[in-house]
Amino acid sequence: MPIATPEVYNEMLDRAKAGKFAYPAINVTSSQTLHAALRGFAEAESDGIIQISTGGAEFLGGQHNKDMVTGAVALAEFAHIVAAKYDITVALHTDHCPKDKLDGYVRPLLDISAERVARGLNPLFQSHMWDGSAETLADNLAIGQELLAKAVAAKIILEVEITPTGGEEDGVTHEINDELYTTVDDAIRTAEALGLGEKGRYLLAASFGNVHGVYKPGNVVLRPELLKDLQAGVAEKYGKASPFDFVFHGGSGSTAEEIATALENGVVKMNLDTDTQYAFTRPVVDHMFSNYDGVLKVDGEVGTKSKYDPRTWGKAAEAGMAARVAEACANLRSTGTKLK
Repeated sequence: MPIATPEVYNEMLDRAKAGKFAYPAINVTSSQTLHAALRGFAEAESDGIIQISTGGAEFLGGQHNKDMVTGAVALAEFAHIVAAKYDITVALHTDHCPKDKLDGYVRPLLDISAERVARGLNPLFQSHMWDGSAETLADNLAIGQELLAKAVAAKIILEVEITPTGGEEDGVTHEINDELYTTVDDAIRTAEALGLGEKGRYLLAASFGNVHGVYKPGNVVLRPELLKDLQAGVAEKYGKASPFDFVFHGGSGSTAEEIATALENGVVKMNLDTDTQYAFTRPVVDHMFSNYDGVLKVDGEVGTKSKYDPRTWGKAAEAGMAARVAEACANLRSTGTKLK
């Protein structure tokens, strides 16, 4: 059972919450980066999450038509086949989807999974993300209610982002300012609108100074201790201890201490994209620079086929990314926690 069933995905998240670890959620854009993520999880003996953003899905759909749903479905179907060869369990997830892309991405994917469930099958994806951080909180949560109901019908978990993550990802941009911190009032309003499990399970991407993209430690002020305040504020009102399953976005460059604090306060999923992109590309660059006269037809020569064969440098790219995924498992304490 390499692709988690709805029941197993819930078990994975429950185990992470109870054990104070989190699953790396690795963005992929190709069959090769998918294999790199699976390999990294397997080598760390960790279960994990594979995710596809709108831009990644568009890329996967091919540059002729650039269809996001085609790209996402194709890779998900591929994952259901090849993941069977890895001795770990993974969940499939779609990353950031803003309002203007819902009709071309998340809503059709929810319909596909609902149709599968109606035929007695498991959903194609195990969770989808609604990124309403560019909307007012009222509009964000209203759409979240609609999507949560559809997700429940398809046995899918919804992820919601209620306040902005700074930086840029797939064309969604937020300034780096004081709005990057979710308040207790924001969390209470979320609980009022989406419930605390009785309306369906959801993951919450709260903001504590997170920024997408490349930055060095110290350049962004992260306050993961804020998550404890959000948990406590909602717990006090509703009487449910540690009510939220949090997601850590924009984690590139985070310190070990910041990650540890986030885990202690309910983070069960942490997204990785920037760091794994670099880990995949860096070995390719090294290969090209070291073998430029082989990969190019220099001075009228024919080059060296074994040097420009994509399998040659592709294997190095896969290994580099897999190592970074395994490192993420160690940082998030998921190493050795795979389901038996």
